[in-house]
Amino acid sequence: MHKHGVHGLTRRPGALQGSPRADVAGFTLIELMLVVTVIGVLAAIAYPSYMDQARRGRRADAIVAMTQVQQAQERWRGSNSSYATSLTATPTDTPPGLGLPGESPRGYYGLNVSGVSGTGYTLTATAAAGKGQSGDTGCTVLTIAVAAGVGTHTPVECWSR
Repeated sequence: MHKHGVHGLTRRPGALQGSPRADVAGFTLIELMLVVTVIGVLAAIAYPSYMDQARRGRRADAIVAMTQVQQAQERWRGSNSSYATSLTATPTDTPPGLGLPGESPRGYYGLNVSGVSGTGYTLTATAAAGKGQSGDTGCTVLTIAVAAGVGTHTPVECWSR
């Protein structure tokens, strides 16, 4: 029996001579299904971790905005008898305010100031609906309560340090 088939190509062992598929190599359906299954398992493991990182990144958007408000409030308090009651009103409005946007830079959180006095205030960042941050369980509302110049961050587990 010859080792070579038509045109000098090597036949696969067990392939019938003259068969049109005698010289074709490739993947079987089982091999292809195995690869797809492995890819699916890897994606199922990686996707939740990816989403957690994405939510943490969007949470950083709120933290940046809240830090900017804190700094603006301290500058305001340096020239006034109490902290500003409005984030969005400008210093020339009545009542005057900080002139800052009412949301985080990328729009994932809305910002609000409340409980304003001469010694403190509460700053709240609430996840915006429909922006993907509403799934950040336990961290959809971030708060800084400032009293006598000291800020308390809640919930603690949402503030990465």
